[in-house]
Amino acid sequence: MDKAVMQGYVRVVLLLLSCFALTNVVNGQNSAAVSEFISIDCGFAEGGNYPEDEIGGLLYQPDKDFLESGTGISATIEQGYIHNYTALIGKPLWTLRSFPNGSRNCYNLSSAQAKGKRVLVRASFLYGNYDGKNEIPSFELHLGVELWDRVKLKGPLNVVRKEILHVPSSNLLHVCLVNTGEGTPFISALELRPMNEAAYATNASAGKNESLLLYRRNNYGGQSLIRYPDDIRDRVWYPYPAPQNGTVITLSPIPPSPGQGIPKNVFEVPSNVMETAISNKETGGKVLTFSWDPEDSTTNYYVYMHFAEVMRLPQNQTRVFNILMNNKKWYEEPVSPSYWNTTTIFMTRPAFQSKWEIQFVKTESSTLPPLINAVEIYTVKRFLKSQTRENDVQAMVNMKASYRLKRDNWVGDPCLPEAYVWEGLHCSYNDNDPPIITHLNLSASGLAGNISLSISNLISLEYLDLSNNGLTGQVPNFLSQLSSLKVLNLTGNHFSGPIPQELIERTKNGLILRIEGYEATCGPNNCDDDKTTSKKFVVPMVALVIITFILLTALLLLCWRQKRKRNQEIVRMGAKSDRKDGFNVESKNKSFTYSEILNITKNFKRVLGEGGFGTVYHGCLGDDIQVAIKVLSQSSVQGYHEFQTEVELLTRVHHRNLTSLVGYCYEGTNTALVYEFMANGNLRDMLSERTSHVLSWIERLQIAMDAAQGLDYLHNGCKPPIIHRDVKTTNILLNEKLQAKIADFGLSRTFAVEEKSYVSTKVVGTPGYLDPEYFESRRLTEKSDVFSFGIVILELISGRPTVIMNDKKPHIIQWVNFFVETGDIRKIIDPKLKGEFEVDCVWKALELAMACASPTSNRRPNMDYVVTKLKECLSAEKARKDEGNDDQVFYSEQVLELMPIAPDNSIIGPR
Repeated sequence: MDKAVMQGYVRVVLLLLSCFALTNVVNGQNSAAVSEFISIDCGFAEGGNYPEDEIGGLLYQPDKDFLESGTGISATIEQGYIHNYTALIGKPLWTLRSFPNGSRNCYNLSSAQAKGKRVLVRASFLYGNYDGKNEIPSFELHLGVELWDRVKLKGPLNVVRKEILHVPSSNLLHVCLVNTGEGTPFISALELRPMNEAAYATNASAGKNESLLLYRRNNYGGQSLIRYPDDIRDRVWYPYPAPQNGTVITLSPIPPSPGQGIPKNVFEVPSNVMETAISNKETGGKVLTFSWDPEDSTTNYYVYMHFAEVMRLPQNQTRVFNILMNNKKWYEEPVSPSYWNTTTIFMTRPAFQSKWEIQFVKTESSTLPPLINAVEIYTVKRFLKSQTRENDVQAMVNMKASYRLKRDNWVGDPCLPEAYVWEGLHCSYNDNDPPIITHLNLSASGLAGNISLSISNLISLEYLDLSNNGLTGQVPNFLSQLSSLKVLNLTGNHFSGPIPQELIERTKNGLILRIEGYEATCGPNNCDDDKTTSKKFVVPMVALVIITFILLTALLLLCWRQKRKRNQEIVRMGAKSDRKDGFNVESKNKSFTYSEILNITKNFKRVLGEGGFGTVYHGCLGDDIQVAIKVLSQSSVQGYHEFQTEVELLTRVHHRNLTSLVGYCYEGTNTALVYEFMANGNLRDMLSERTSHVLSWIERLQIAMDAAQGLDYLHNGCKPPIIHRDVKTTNILLNEKLQAKIADFGLSRTFAVEEKSYVSTKVVGTPGYLDPEYFESRRLTEKSDVFSFGIVILELISGRPTVIMNDKKPHIIQWVNFFVETGDIRKIIDPKLKGEFEVDCVWKALELAMACASPTSNRRPNMDYVVTKLKECLSAEKARKDEGNDDQVFYSEQVLELMPIAPDNSIIGPR
């Protein structure tokens, strides 16, 4: 037999064996993955067997078991369109569920395996003029308790798919459609697919819930849409033909050597996606680019680029290229794709990009132009709110099922969003913790049978009203175990048997129990029958209690008035004998006499600063240690209270990024605090035009991180936590090494352990740094400090004061937003830096600052998150400094432009 023919047979056999082996592996993986799929055909009629979808033979379920509302409808789509485009839309889109009633309707995708695992959730929409109105609706799509995206269709035959990669923080997962008054919400299909845990990792730290919204997924050179079973995770790969100057390269039929096969990477990109690639037509083409213009320049993107060499290259040919972003090197190492082997390069880019242009640039040593096989582009979505405590939600779901309760808004999460709290519930909201159910009112709800055991899981319940129902059986003992319960109303039911003794005991400790046949003073069947005898003892006793209460109240009022008068005398006269009662310094710090203070300051020779409390002077101890001495003005009433607060705080908290208290003076009317000296003054002065030392970008980052660590210690390291309330650049001091320390704790507020917020009758702080939510609501939280710190970061980036009063310029947030919206970001950066910075790092810091300075507190990060992000930014800047700054490279010749990427994954059919 001819040798060439024999070699051809061998190649064919090897190819078939390789494909057979790969098919077996894929089939095995398919079976494992598909068993966890949730595939819902929304609106499909109940009963009967669902026909296999023509895409991959997947079996879809009717949606009746996943929700309790809405109306199932067959979309009135032209039959010719349906059959011609089945491969694109699939049978699940032939029907839909419409929601004409209720402001929020939710699907329950809860799964015992969902928590902490990355899943793909996809919602599909095809209007098809199902209602005959030809009025295309727009509405919101929520995942859990927050906005996922807004659904906007371009026409009746427009298919829109919304897809997100998400790690649920709970086994309870809801997809909700919210009516915004712009038409009736509907949905055609809903799918959940488990993903490989090793793929699509984000930069979010644990618990921050950073999810990825699909922006585009392209199969370059593909001819048709690819999904399951080719993609075992059922991602939808959209074909992307070659542009005018490009060419499609297809996989060579010559397989690798026996035993090598096609290695699978963690992204599990289908082999028929990787079989095609786009490259330049000309062998000598140097640059391959693709670009898009983001709708919002503040959006973060994650880009996953998949490469594989599809040609068996001779030894004298190579394909090597660099990856650039907007003409600047993006990926450090040159890329040389391997034959039949998928390589995925994951890159991210911070916000504030007016244009994205990714370039693959051929190296000088390469003989072949760049190529790309596939790309996935995602935008970042951060879910900042915690869902209601899982045990509480499960308890409500169980009660709803056992009592067959039908209430219009009992869908989705019980407590969030706050505008959609379930009827009959009150919830408690804390910034860092999941909401909890504290009040449950099921009065006159038609309940029958025993009191549900599920109530025992509502461990934070304070108020429970089950009155005027048909409940029977014995009052359960588990109600007495609800330690937070204050009011229990069981009137108007048909209970039998005795009331648990433990519950009666609880009434002696303040529980209000309302139930027929029970008197709170003695319990059922335990009182004397002679009511008259009881009254003889009860009435005098009540009178005695009332008289005693009146006398005690009068006595306390008299003491309060005397104390108030004495305090006023203290402030006015400053008498030593009285001041000791109102000012205690329990400290190991050194005590100074007033004459020593005069000596240390050389009779108050050098002034360092002025404040509402008095004046700060420079001083020097005997061993040449410099100090700063804050002297209380005798005319400052408010200053005295701030002064006392600062003493109490600094004597019990110690951190390298908080100013240290060296000692104090308390002698008659003369009061002073002695601090460590901060040679470089305050941060505002160091950023001003007057300073001789211009802070470098890396110094500014270090200062930001120092201050953030000090605040983080106050919020999370102190027990109870402390809120500073006056974070600003003048209260951040710098020592000789430019180490930053937070100062001036006169307005600080200490929280009791059980408190998460504090309502103040008087708002304190500095204009320009003051949290607008705190100003309006008077409710102070740790997030008020976070807002102020966001302003500090903006000052560090721009060098600009928060407010320039004489020039009537806008607040720094308005000023920054103007340039962000226009895309002219560089105008925000302090010109004194003269370009000595890494733009990516500045953008990350700017993004963090704007998140901190969000007008609503629930959108602001916690200080531990701020510290983490600043550390990342500082580490990157230090690495850049060590390695040297790469020069920007510009290429222009023989550029192949791929078509701009559209902002959605829509398919337009015939009109």
